[in-house]
Amino acid sequence: QVQLAESGGGLVQAGGSLRLSCAASGRTFNIIPMGWFRQAPGREREFVAGIAWNNDNRHYGDSVTGRFTISRDNAKSTVFLQMYSLKPEDTAVYYCAAGRPFGVLTTRPLDYGTWGQGTQVTVSS
Repeated sequence: QVQLAESGGGLVQAGGSLRLSCAASGRTFNIIPMGWFRQAPGREREFVAGIAWNNDNRHYGDSVTGRFTISRDNAKSTVFLQMYSLKPEDTAVYYCAAGRPFGVLTTRPLDYGTWGQGTQVTVSS
């Protein structure tokens, strides 16, 4: 089973950029769809971005489309979330999540069986 570890969070001013990384252990990373979710205090976990296991499909949440980019490096078992034009409402704990081997790309948290510990992103106004 894959294990995940996020990094790259921090404090940034509105309009700034951050890149999150999620390093995966295990041998099945290159056949697993990957997703990024976020959760702000008092709010439900929200889908941010996802990428298919074979890199042929990406999907973004409405609130981040055009500002965030997800990518993966299967050789390094790592998925990235590049965030531009950050807004205070992007403040949340960001989680990396792994789907099922050869699974389809979805936006539902319940379709992702493995989660990282999360990394805090804080955007100041």
